[in-house]
Amino acid sequence: MGGSVDQIVWRDSYKIGVDFIDREHKMLFSTMNKLLKISENEEKSEWVCREGAKYLRNHTTEHFDHEEEYMRSIGYSEYEVHKRLHDSFRNNTLPALEKEMEETQYSLESIRHFLGVCIGWVVAHTQTEDLAITGKVSSKWVDIPHEEEKDALGQSIVQLVDDIFHLKAKMISDQYFGENFGKVICCRFIYCSQKKEKWEITLVFEEALLLKIISDILNTQYSRVDDMVINVTRYISRQFLERIRESFPSIDLFELEKESLLTYEQLVDSFARNNPSCSLLFDTGEGYFAFCASTSESMRGKIVSNIDPNNAMDAINDFLSKERKKILVVDDSDFMRARIVKLLTGNYKVSEASSSISAIQSLTVNRPDLIVLDYEMPVCDGRQALEMIRSEKETADIPVIFLTGRGDRESVRNVMALKPEGYLLKTMPDEEIKKCIDGFFAKKETE
Repeated sequence: MGGSVDQIVWRDSYKIGVDFIDREHKMLFSTMNKLLKISENEEKSEWVCREGAKYLRNHTTEHFDHEEEYMRSIGYSEYEVHKRLHDSFRNNTLPALEKEMEETQYSLESIRHFLGVCIGWVVAHTQTEDLAITGKVSSKWVDIPHEEEKDALGQSIVQLVDDIFHLKAKMISDQYFGENFGKVICCRFIYCSQKKEKWEITLVFEEALLLKIISDILNTQYSRVDDMVINVTRYISRQFLERIRESFPSIDLFELEKESLLTYEQLVDSFARNNPSCSLLFDTGEGYFAFCASTSESMRGKIVSNIDPNNAMDAINDFLSKERKKILVVDDSDFMRARIVKLLTGNYKVSEASSSISAIQSLTVNRPDLIVLDYEMPVCDGRQALEMIRSEKETADIPVIFLTGRGDRESVRNVMALKPEGYLLKTMPDEEIKKCIDGFFAKKETE
């Protein structure tokens, strides 16, 4: 599903300590996992997707009613804010997502949007606002703008998207919290107000939307994000915020102090650190777009290096290289597995499995870009594991590099007869193993 969530797992840490609410939350997670499975089926029917989305909406609405009744019964002080979050999701976000699916005959892209936004919203809401009911954490949305302010800003942004990007946008959420709707490019700007206060503004572009905008501006078809796309995005983002300053003076963007690019992981981290003053999500018909604003009171910490005239190209190239590939390391040796995981973590998203069976199970919920597979394992060895991987349509094209402790000619011949992408000797120095993995991905980029 290209950048979306593979599976959501219910954890005890999500429990708020109210039995019926915890049961309903667990049911919501189960329902969304079933929808994820449906979405992965290429032979899915429109009826199945429609009924699945309808079931999720009905269950969510019923849960909100029960939770609101409980909050009223205990006299929860933030009840009105919490209910406003519920109302926005059930009355605005869900209907907009369902309408997109209907209008596109339940296309893969629209289902991905639906699941990404729903899963992200429910998980974030459960971990913050619901935990706040029992006093375990503080609410993230205490200082959200009044309805009139939010609507006015939303209308201004819709008009600007039309004026600058020539797209018809509609706001689908006024409490965006980093929900994963696909590959994104995030531009962060820090402004100083006339009163010397700080504003942190982040514009989040879905990659497909950005490529459409840049292609139209430059009258050239762009199919991937490169340094040209990033530079044009920086320019149009500043142009966009200049128009926001003119149209909405209460957001006092007096002087631009810092600019940076965020990965999706850094965006999520910024939401964990900051209490956003305003965070709006829009559907443009060509992809999703978010406008996120935090004031000086909520800003703390440093997450990325800034772009300036002296380092712009280096910063952009560094950003473009940060989209980390996923690697699954499979080895029955705890020592060897830990060695490879430690070596690759930092440059890649690394998961691990201690047997071929657990590796096969892992592939169904978390597809990697590469499998580093031990050739000599008990019960089910690397040869058998590779045969199982290649026998399934969904996993047959996942690249595999073997790990082997034997470097003699006959052993290497046996390994390569299975036609993996390559092999690594366990006796190789760490830097050589890392160089081979990096070289594999570098070669893939040029193909």
